Amino acid sequence: MLAPNHKRILRNTGMLYMRMLLVMAVTLYTSRVVLAVLGVEDFGIYHVVAGFVALLGFMQGAMTTATQRYFAFDLGETGGKELNRIFNTSLLIHGLLALVIALVAETAGYWFVVTQLTIPDARLVAALWAYHLAIASLAISVVTVPFTAMLMAHERMGVFALIGMLDVLLKLAAVILLQFLESDKLIAYASLLMLVSLTTLSLYITVNKILFRQIKLRWQWHKQQFRTMLSYTAWNTWGNLAAALSGQGTNVLLNIFFGPAVNAGKSIAAQANGALNNFVVNVQAAINPQIVKLYASGDKAAMHRLVLYASKYNFFILFTLALPVLLNTEALLAIWLIEVPPYAVVFLQLTIIASLIDAFSGPLMTSAQATGHIRAYQTILGGILLLTVPISYFLLLRWQEPELVLIVMVAVNGFAFTARLFILKFLTNLDVKTYIMKVIIRATIAAAIVVVVARSLNMPPAHSVSQLVINVTVAVTLAGLGIFIIGLSGAERYKAIQALMDLKTKIKNR
Repeated sequence: MLAPNHKRILRNTGMLYMRMLLVMAVTLYTSRVVLAVLGVEDFGIYHVVAGFVALLGFMQGAMTTATQRYFAFDLGETGGKELNRIFNTSLLIHGLLALVIALVAETAGYWFVVTQLTIPDARLVAALWAYHLAIASLAISVVTVPFTAMLMAHERMGVFALIGMLDVLLKLAAVILLQFLESDKLIAYASLLMLVSLTTLSLYITVNKILFRQIKLRWQWHKQQFRTMLSYTAWNTWGNLAAALSGQGTNVLLNIFFGPAVNAGKSIAAQANGALNNFVVNVQAAINPQIVKLYASGDKAAMHRLVLYASKYNFFILFTLALPVLLNTEALLAIWLIEVPPYAVVFLQLTIIASLIDAFSGPLMTSAQATGHIRAYQTILGGILLLTVPISYFLLLRWQEPELVLIVMVAVNGFAFTARLFILKFLTNLDVKTYIMKVIIRATIAAAIVVVVARSLNMPPAHSVSQLVINVTVAVTLAGLGIFIIGLSGAERYKAIQALMDLKTKIKNR
């Protein structure tokens, strides 16, 4: 019998998976269409200027984490008695943050785009329009954060998933409409995405008013709450800045050294990897409130058990999906895209490897955030992640090989995960030895054996759709068997079998 909180996690994960499957399908389709409509050059231009805006919005990630943490912590500690004050303080901070980001982006950021990025003169005006519109979209998304955080903290994943589905359908409609517009496609695409962001914000505001009537939107200044959340955010910002530089900063480097076409390859790799990683992100989103609430209630033993299980299952979920992609990357990209951008194949493979390392880290990050004591954590981790850009820069100066950027990212992610694990020992008394034995060793042995077996089969190259289906089916089957036989403990295998039997019984009874 599953504990009530585990049932809630499974239910919420299922709802988020429904959202994710739609998002993944639409994203894969729209990427193909947008690449075809815009062309490789404009596609690369949009993603480098939009990516630079995302780099400027690193503080949004810091505030998102802080907001979700404070909402969930208050629900776990007091049952939500201070939630109205925390919400209004958070909304005020996000409004100010949106203004600051827009100001910086339209001054220093504008100068950087015009003088430093490699953009053909004939497309500079359109690129700048796309840049301004991307800034507006980012500002809107910043203001949306408190409303999404409220749904997540209350574990109202069904509502969150529904709005997410509407958001992605609106983006699909925008892409379809883009094909029939006579105006500049790059400007039109950025304009339509901004309108979608505005519509989504309106939906979140309306839903929050209906579901959480105890939350009253008002100008509410609480100095101590403001200072506490801002202090927490300041340290969180360092880690988010480092992560932003690691991702978007390398995109800027690729643009400076190799031009927009290579940016298109990295953007395609990021989108494909993001579609895979969404399976893990949705599991983690369902687990995060429980980790914070368990810490707030003082039940560290239960929190540590949840962290161990979540870390291992996050890796297994991503590995099962990633293996067929790693073994058939070129064929999958050829079927997905009309024109495969340069370096997209190797970029995607290296990006997936980096994500497999990060898959362990999600629950560790959340448990660190739950403590509220993140100064040392963010200082050390931020410093490690920040190494990606300068190391990549010097290697590119020497060898001029685009894939070096992704190789550096993989190495830095591995080093950061190791540091994160030992920092958690001091923050939450995590038993590192138990974590290494039950999570890392068991997961990596299972994955390594599966890869060796898959390679030894010498499956034919996927030159046809039927052969690709066979290859993917074999890879997923091998991954599932390896995880079940090697990756799970005896008790976990028993629980898995029991859960399947219970599900079979419920289906029969219906």
